[in-house]
Amino acid sequence: MKNIKRITDFSAPELDVFVRLTGAQLRNRLEPEKGIFIAESPTVIEVALNAGLEPVAFLTDKRLINTAVKSIIERLSEYPTEDGCGVPIYVADREVLTSLTGFELTRGALCAMRRPRLPSVGELCQGARRVAVLEEVADSTNIGALFRSAAALGIDAVLITPTCCDPLCRRAVRVSMGTVFQVPWGRIGSTPADWPEQGISELKSLGFKTAAMALSDNSVSIDDPALLAEPRLAIVLGTEGNGLKSSTIADCDYTVKIPMSHGVDSLNVAAAGAVAFWQLTRK
Repeated sequence: MKNIKRITDFSAPELDVFVRLTGAQLRNRLEPEKGIFIAESPTVIEVALNAGLEPVAFLTDKRLINTAVKSIIERLSEYPTEDGCGVPIYVADREVLTSLTGFELTRGALCAMRRPRLPSVGELCQGARRVAVLEEVADSTNIGALFRSAAALGIDAVLITPTCCDPLCRRAVRVSMGTVFQVPWGRIGSTPADWPEQGISELKSLGFKTAAMALSDNSVSIDDPALLAEPRLAIVLGTEGNGLKSSTIADCDYTVKIPMSHGVDSLNVAAAGAVAFWQLTRK
């Protein structure tokens, strides 16, 4: 295959995307349409390709080209490119790859892919019954876990506020097991000032009631009949530690709590999200 290139070190400039570019550089904030993200592991890469994401370059352990990543290489070799050779595939011995920090954790494969165009809030919410809104969730593991739960438990779309962790950062993609490519998502607001007032107002204009997951004196239980009966509901989850802003809670239609036992006061945001998604998507 003409697109397979063996490498012996990482000094080649075409490997910058895997080795030398920071997360911010990959996102390319000035020109988002040129942004790149990295998908790790054969399973996640297959999910991304099946979802229609565009591959740019592939890096793998030479020993895997006829086993774990064989089907990916075949697909990338047939992918239409300007030179007609298919997506560049870089292979190296394991000893070379281990010099790339963290590569052993990727299960032998990295794929650079173009960031997709994000739909607007209106596009995401069209026909949606249950959406999740993530406010300032900063940890990539929590973002990945929330997307996996959203996909598994019937959330129609995920909206992230401007200060949330990037769902397409490497760890979030890996933890999500590729579900970040399966659940429609986008940003609600372009600057921190757009949330919560403008964002919640937009959700309400689209016919959604908003449910802030938070503890307060006037919280209703997550199994509240009126809450469950809402035809369209946005479930709002807050940052690790401090939870939702007081202004967000004040602007929402409901404040919702998960009943606890043994004196436990709260759950990690990813765990709370899973519980909320399960309960509030029931018909």
